Amino acid sequence: MKLFFYFTCIGILVSAIACQQKGIKVQEGKLDGSIRPWSENPAYWEFKGEPLLLLGATDNDNLFQQPNLKSHLDSLKAIGGNYIRNTMSDRDPGDLRAYATDDNGMYDLNLWNEAYWNQFDSLLQWTAQRDIIVQIEIWDRFDHSRKEWLSDPYHPANNINYSYEEAGLDSLYPNHPGANEQPFFYTVPALDDNSLLLDYQQSFVRKLLSHALEYDHVLYCIDNETKGEDEWAVYWAEFIKKEAGDKEIMLTQMWDDWDIKSDMHKRTLDHPERYDYIDMSQNSHNTGQLNWDNARFIFNYIHSNPRPVNSTKIYGSKTSPWTNRGIDDRHAVETFFRNIIGGFASSRFHRPPAGLGMSDPSIHALMSVRKLEEKIKFWEIDPRMDLLSGREANEAYCAAKEGERYLVYFPQGGEVSLDLSSLEGNASLQWLSIVDAEWLETSKISGGDTIQLSSPASTGSLALVVKE
Repeated sequence: MKLFFYFTCIGILVSAIACQQKGIKVQEGKLDGSIRPWSENPAYWEFKGEPLLLLGATDNDNLFQQPNLKSHLDSLKAIGGNYIRNTMSDRDPGDLRAYATDDNGMYDLNLWNEAYWNQFDSLLQWTAQRDIIVQIEIWDRFDHSRKEWLSDPYHPANNINYSYEEAGLDSLYPNHPGANEQPFFYTVPALDDNSLLLDYQQSFVRKLLSHALEYDHVLYCIDNETKGEDEWAVYWAEFIKKEAGDKEIMLTQMWDDWDIKSDMHKRTLDHPERYDYIDMSQNSHNTGQLNWDNARFIFNYIHSNPRPVNSTKIYGSKTSPWTNRGIDDRHAVETFFRNIIGGFASSRFHRPPAGLGMSDPSIHALMSVRKLEEKIKFWEIDPRMDLLSGREANEAYCAAKEGERYLVYFPQGGEVSLDLSSLEGNASLQWLSIVDAEWLETSKISGGDTIQLSSPASTGSLALVVKE
């Protein structure tokens, strides 16, 4: 009996160590600490029992395929990042595929390429060790159309498992995947009911979940910016949650419409029982004041049943394909700070060339927010544009806990009035430059009236007022 007790204790200890290595918190004999909406304010995330703001800036979407993954994660952690995007994509040159090939170079959709899944495991393990939250996108429409389709393992010419006729697939899908012409995304029973191809898709998702469900720091998203049918998303939402069993997971869908007030996005907004959070990345296609106003529409729409609103990719760089619409590097930084002031639960800069990735502007943006967090927690303040006056469109944005803390963001220069009538006594006013994440001047002010704020930097700044 003593020997049995000894080995039982050893087993429990080994299991606990293994859980800690994977980033899983062990508490009172059970697993705990999964990423979930914060119990005290479900607009923000909670992880390991503590609220946190998710910030990210990485150089790839399918980050598990990145050669310098570990050092890239270390760099992200060093600047205050704790959030990455990971599509299960394999279309870039040099990427590994999920499936093994035979001696003739043909894919066998019944055999896995373990190197692919080992890389995925490494990403999950290394992010867990660094407390970096992973948002996984399972399907990416860009993998299965245009030239990428020609080398796709699901292409009938590339595998030994089915013919064009059997799979209901064609040899070419030359149009942008936004045309939604690829039958790959119609396989579910409510659409084409293509059981042959759906079986392989289910097998892929089960394989992915067999790795990811071991970890507690993973968020799940069905598609990358899809224009697909709602029935496709509904099917996979139900399938994934059923496969997860007793494990509570956080799931969403990312729709493509740039107008986030559209009916397409309401497929997610109207179904909190199906989608645990909202990804509003496509709002970063809207510039200036419209970017803010559209986000406020979303937050007002879900006000009675708040959920975390994520922005896993903020577009904009000097090399983006939309610079003619103002989707440039300045827009990316502005959108990041509008998100933070506006109550987003996560904000991440998109990869180059369409985004800033991990570059000087994004690095300083993350560092600026983390410096602010030393003095103010964003879940303790709310957007309060009513406290500003004398403001022009996109000139300044305000969040506050009235009477205690006020934060005003100036995307460029500017001057506005801030209502401090509810603040009694004295307060400190500090300015933070976002171009270099450095504190500027500090001064003492008195509450009880309206004060004038004039940005000391034309490249963007934040004014922080804290009651003494």
